Order: sequence, then structure tokens, then C-alpha cells
Amino acid sequence: MPVLTRLSRALACAAFSLLSFGVAHAASEPSYGAELEGFDYPYPVQRYQFTSQGVKLQMAYMDVKPAKPNGRTVVLMHGKNFCGATWAGTIKELSNAGYRVVAPDQVGFCKSTKPAHYQYTFQQLSENTRALLESIGVKNAIIMGHSTGGMLAVRYGLMFPQQSEQLVLINPIGLEDWKTLGVPSLGVDKWYERELKTTAERIREYEKSTYYVNTWKPEYEPWVQMLAGMYRGPGKQAVAWNSALLYDMIYTQPVVYEFPRLTMPVLLMIGLKDTTAIGKDAAPAELRPKLGNYPELAKRTEKAIPKATLVSFPEMGHAPQMQDPARFHKALLKGLLR
Repeated sequence: MPVLTRLSRALACAAFSLLSFGVAHAASEPSYGAELEGFDYPYPVQRYQFTSQGVKLQMAYMDVKPAKPNGRTVVLMHGKNFCGATWAGTIKELSNAGYRVVAPDQVGFCKSTKPAHYQYTFQQLSENTRALLESIGVKNAIIMGHSTGGMLAVRYGLMFPQQSEQLVLINPIGLEDWKTLGVPSLGVDKWYERELKTTAERIREYEKSTYYVNTWKPEYEPWVQMLAGMYRGPGKQAVAWNSALLYDMIYTQPVVYEFPRLTMPVLLMIGLKDTTAIGKDAAPAELRPKLGNYPELAKRTEKAIPKATLVSFPEMGHAPQMQDPARFHKALLKGLLR
């Protein structure tokens, strides 16, 4: 075979390999719209249209009705780096057990509106959620929140105690007041700068160390790409801006001082290897090891809430429902009020 022909074939093969790699790489790094357009949810998505603070908004939500209803409803409140879709496994387990499940995306998150100007408060998000539930005929419910959703669930329970049969708090943040402890304020502008630098690699590195105790499974990757995809898309600035506003809300609006005012039963489900603390990396070096001490925070929170029951997972991190779904859901179904 002539040298030129062999060289041409080699170059063609190399070009094909590079092209194939590029296609695979692009497929593994999807780009989504500002309202997570292009990312499929596990159940049909509906939208609640309403006006808040003079702005027309929509909240995306899943309303999953069981085949054999037990007459009870669970409302799922996602965390800061999560969406309604990340509750997929929990929705399935609850639905199979007879519960109606409502899983909204809060304003500013995922498939819901990301307004240019909005005063984010846990009170406002609670009111939005209450209005959504009333629009679909849900009068009373078990309110289950994970991470930032745990802070929201607490605020919701304080505002609507008669409509909250039980709170389930899964590794909630806000079990300590970071500002009072000495974590410096970053402010919205600095949060925005940080959020614009969001990449899949950064998300993965953080989640591996904090959520999954330095372990990784392929099933975690879609949730990394779900978040990173919005930062690759045309709505990156809107996503980052709303995220910055939400971080400022979390930092400036503690709920820890009001735990004694909760009147309903509260199920605390906490992975003790969690170390989450907002703004920890910006805190003084000597303070960082003292933040996010979940073994201590779990015990302190159980004592502070009058009707609390603590279920701990000693070897799990920030997301026990995803790290060990079978074990978590068994404990969840056992801990729900009958």
C-alpha cells in the first residue's frame, strides 16, 4: 500500500475518532434553558400561574396520585442544588405506599420562573407554595424538606401550622446561624460572581465530598448535569442572578431560633457525615472546622423542637435519600404519621 494512502487512512481514522469523542463529550455536557427546558422530569409537569410582587410568575410542579390512595398528601421541598426531579425515587416510594405527592420547583429554581427582580424570603416562598396547594385542593399535608428545603419547611410549618400535619426534615441546613458565628457576608454581587463560575466539575467535586462522603456512583451524574446544563445555556445570567439572591436569603434569614415554636410532630432524618455550611469557604480558617458539625447539630435540634424524633444515618452525608435510597425510604415510611 502506498505511504500516502496509509497516511490518508490514518488521518481519516484520527479525524473520525476526534469527531466521535466530540459528539460523546457534547452529549455528556448538555445545555438547558433558564427554566430547565430540555431536561425531562420523571412525571408530568404542570404549571401554576400567579402574580407575586407585581410580577407574573409560574411554578412548575409534579402532582402524582397513587393507584391506591391512603387519603394523605406529602409535599416535597427541594434543596438549593436540587430540583423537583431529584425526588424521583422518593416520589415512587411514597406513591406506592398510597400517598399523593406534590413536588414543586420553587420560584428561582429549575423549571420555574427566574424573575429579574424579586425579594426572596422564606415567607414569600411559603406563601407561594400554600397558594399552589390551595389551587389543587390540598388542604393539609405532610411537609418534607431537604437541605434548603428543610429551612423552607420550617418556615412553612410556622406560618401554616394547621395545614402541616407533620414536618420531615432531611439534612436541613440552617441548624446554626452562620452570620452570628462569624461567617462573613458575601452579598449578592459576590454570590453572583461566584455563581457565574459554576461548572460540572465544581458541582461534582462539592457533591462528592459533602453529599456522598467521598464516594461516587453513575446515578449521581444526571443531577450534576441538570444543574450545570443551565449554566451552559442561554439563560446563564438569569440562573446565576437568582441563585445569588437565594444564597443571600439563606444567609440572612435564619430559622434556628424559632425551632421551639413548632407545634407539629417533626421527623429529623440526618446523615451525620454531612458538613454543609453556607459560606464556609469564605469563613476564617480557624472557624471552618466548627461549622456544619451535624452530629452535634442533630442532637441540639432534636432538643430544641418540642415533638422531634431523630433518625440518624451515621455513614451518610447530605443526601441520604440518594446515597442509600432503600435504607432511607424504609426509615421514612416507618417514621411518617399513621
